[in-house]
Amino acid sequence: MLIAADKFKGSLTAVQVAERVTAGLRRAVPEAVVESLPVADGGEGTVDAAVAAGFERREARVAGPLGEPVTAAYALRDGTAVVEMAEAGGLQRLPAGVLAPLTASTYGAGELLRAALDAGATTLVFGVGGSATTDGGAGMLTALGARFLDADGQPVGPGGGALREVATADLSGLDPRFAEVGFVLASDVDNPLTGPGGAPAVYGPQKGASPQDVQVLDAALSRFAQVLEEAIGPRAAEYALAPGAGAAGGIGYGALVLGARFRPGIEVMLDVLGFAPALERATLVITGEGSLDEQTLHGKAPAGVAAAARAAGKEVVAVCGRLALAPQALGRAGIRRAYPLTDVEPDVQRCIAQAGPILEDVAERIARDFLG
Repeated sequence: MLIAADKFKGSLTAVQVAERVTAGLRRAVPEAVVESLPVADGGEGTVDAAVAAGFERREARVAGPLGEPVTAAYALRDGTAVVEMAEAGGLQRLPAGVLAPLTASTYGAGELLRAALDAGATTLVFGVGGSATTDGGAGMLTALGARFLDADGQPVGPGGGALREVATADLSGLDPRFAEVGFVLASDVDNPLTGPGGAPAVYGPQKGASPQDVQVLDAALSRFAQVLEEAIGPRAAEYALAPGAGAAGGIGYGALVLGARFRPGIEVMLDVLGFAPALERATLVITGEGSLDEQTLHGKAPAGVAAAARAAGKEVVAVCGRLALAPQALGRAGIRRAYPLTDVEPDVQRCIAQAGPILEDVAERIARDFLG
């Protein structure tokens, strides 16, 4: 039996989910053979999932979203580094109650990528999601040697709002190692950089952007893409429209400018984590995340796990805190049945507070249904 679940956001990490499900299964069937492979789709928890799969955890001091130093982790094994943007510039890095949609910067993400290269990485898997930023990756590119100047020849300030003032871009100083390494942009979203489906409009409000801020950021990122087009040619405009450009406040765009190749985050992570051989050994796969809903079907970890398992002819069930999908939708995704915590404890707040013990009870039920 293989447990390949993502985190229950706000309650349990992916590693804790696997531990609790294992405990519940073995409570019902002590001799059950259980293998766990915590998964992530490129967002928060991606480094932890890689470490759980045997990667070495490394740390670096980098700039947080507001410029303050933070200790950020990445994972390294056999020349492959898994770098999680949120470790440097995630919403969790902001002080409590503070949002900075116009000024938060991705500078620290660039420093983290550089640290991975300095450690000998020849392949970079760049997981993006959960960002506090909407700067199109300008901060990241600056940390890696680019210069973005205003009409007076002065560097523009940090954050997406400042890009309204950008007049010229100089990429000649970019770290040359990006021309030599494998660079994969791993994301669960395929939005373009700007427009109605772009980073500011779709994700800006989650980062504290008012309707006026969204307009400012959209215009600023459009200006940024225009200036980059003047610097590097028409491919800059193509990158702005490409799937994934709008990921994590547009850091996907900056990664594409650096030469990254976009792939759905869960597909990349399943490859990196060694999911295929673990799947071969499994008779039943248990996946899941905090909320199984429409978003799950669009590139989230459980959908990716279920698709891979179905292709291998393996049965899949899911655990979740909350279930908002009909059985038919679950079936189309390759999930035979879902087990929400709310079936055991209808009070949602209690479910969140006591997610671990309740998940053990749910896993015991799965064992009775499928192993008994």
